[in-house]
Amino acid sequence: MSLVGAGPGDPALLTMQALDRLERADLVLYDALVAPEIVALARGAQCFCVGKRAGRRSVRQETIVRLLVRAARRGRRVVRLKAGDPYVLGRGGEEALALRAAGIGFEVVPGLTTAVAAPALAGIPMTHRGVASGFAVVSGHDESSFRPVLGALPPGSLTVVVLMGLARRAAVASCLLDRGWPADTPAAIVCATVSPRTRVWAGTLGELGTAPHPAPEGTPGTIVVGRVVDLHAVLDETQPEAAATVEREGRSS
Repeated sequence: MSLVGAGPGDPALLTMQALDRLERADLVLYDALVAPEIVALARGAQCFCVGKRAGRRSVRQETIVRLLVRAARRGRRVVRLKAGDPYVLGRGGEEALALRAAGIGFEVVPGLTTAVAAPALAGIPMTHRGVASGFAVVSGHDESSFRPVLGALPPGSLTVVVLMGLARRAAVASCLLDRGWPADTPAAIVCATVSPRTRVWAGTLGELGTAPHPAPEGTPGTIVVGRVVDLHAVLDETQPEAAATVEREGRSS
């Protein structure tokens, strides 16, 4: 049994261990945000999507665990394939605890988390000497979860990264502004990180709440707030060989 991180979507960014487990798998249960090209690497396996998307019907977490346990007890080589890293906002810890409680041995194969990869591929480093010495990552799925965290951060103290939060970007902005973050703090939205449809909106925290979705609705995105966003206009231009097409708006226009 392997809990495998699929990274931000590009098969080239998989670890060698992740590729090995996919190639040897009998059964792959994968998340909705895992790229089809990565699932296709499990050529000899049965593959089923069990991912969750906001506002859509999805497989219950209890059902996923039951499928994992049943397949493992039947001696099948099972891969639970999760976008990014299994233990970063992906319920990997919950599944690991459930497997341990059921007496199922498992391994964790870390993946490159989107929280770092998405900004980096858009030319936004999470830390930079003299600008930011650390970063905080929160889920934007539930305001009751991210508000206590963001509300406790002193203005400008860290780079803020919000995953799964585009639908609540106004609430994210409001929370930081209420805490005293300046309205002119640089902010960005990075969508479709490693695909040819990559889009970046760059502006300010004061504009974030009403920022246009830089990609078709439903496209996953990452919110970044902090002075490091200013580096996007410089660092992204140093990568002309990148396949992604980046649209600059707001501060970078």
